[in-house]
Amino acid sequence: MEDKIQQFKQLVNESNNIVFFGGAGVSTESGIPDFRSKDGLYNQKYDYPPEEILSHTFFINHTEEFYKFYMEKMNSLKYKPNITHIKLAELEQKGKLKAVITQNIDGLHQKAGSKNVYELHGSVLRNYCMKCKKFYDAEYVFNSKGVPKCTCGGIIKPDVVLYEESLDENVLEKSIIAIQNADLLIVAGTSLTVYPASGLINYFRGKNLVLINRDATPFDSRADLVINETLGKVFKEI
Repeated sequence: MEDKIQQFKQLVNESNNIVFFGGAGVSTESGIPDFRSKDGLYNQKYDYPPEEILSHTFFINHTEEFYKFYMEKMNSLKYKPNITHIKLAELEQKGKLKAVITQNIDGLHQKAGSKNVYELHGSVLRNYCMKCKKFYDAEYVFNSKGVPKCTCGGIIKPDVVLYEESLDENVLEKSIIAIQNADLLIVAGTSLTVYPASGLINYFRGKNLVLINRDATPFDSRADLVINETLGKVFKEI
């Protein structure tokens, strides 16, 4: 494993157009639960399956139930960036990392100092009135009692991509361009089983593809380097 981490360090040192593509595993070391592991949200017991609660239809038809779950499970304000977030921000400041593409909605990359972040699934930090489009921050939403309401009386919706909703075309396009231009693509903390996000890896034409994940992924055979280790252990060496 140490040899693989040294090899990874060398690839980072030799590359000048790095793109990082991360999933839930990037934030678990900050204490944020993932979705699909044995302790993840999808394996906990609720009145409705989490996949149903986090759907557009459920949000519209059962808004109060949606917000009960959302406020209990999606509030990332108390969490802090971990070593992976911090090291990625440092690589960006040095001009080596050109973009972070994330499936996470917690805003921890920005909290760590990353500027060029493409959030495929939106962010809990941004919220909008469905009626007048007025913006509300996360503090307003998470401190509300019951369903958050706008001053105009409209219901506030998190700028988060729910099931049945499509990804933001602008964010998707920028992510594809970043991956196409990268010389090193680091894919980390994701099972690469959720589409269309996992399909982004197919746009990579660069020199080296590195996969860092605790478990095997469907794309391991295509990678130049696979590291089955926690992200913290790998990134603290950078």
